[in-house]
Amino acid sequence: MGQRIQIVPMIGFRLFGSLVKKEIDLGRKNQGTFFRSGRKAKDKTRWSHKSYAGWLNIERTAGEIVAIEVNTRGKEAADWQLLHAFVGSVARHFADQVEAMHIHFSEPTK
Repeated sequence: MGQRIQIVPMIGFRLFGSLVKKEIDLGRKNQGTFFRSGRKAKDKTRWSHKSYAGWLNIERTAGEIVAIEVNTRGKEAADWQLLHAFVGSVARHFADQVEAMHIHFSEPTK
């Protein structure tokens, strides 16, 4: 099962840039659990977690909305761990700057 998250920031807040900056700051202090695992690209990034198998594709979309796709390898049921870690991180660092967060669950195609 794959999850997609859509985060709507408060008007005027640039959430994507703030997420990337926070990840860099925490990484420099050796405190973060997420780290960039893909190429640098404008308005897109790929993060992995230190403990959980898988990655997040994060993208800035129109209106500063941030779209995240959760991808896991290994156990099919492990995707909830990445989802939980990411949602917790956003809530911990940016709760007062987020208007809404939508989680979309989709069945795997056969």
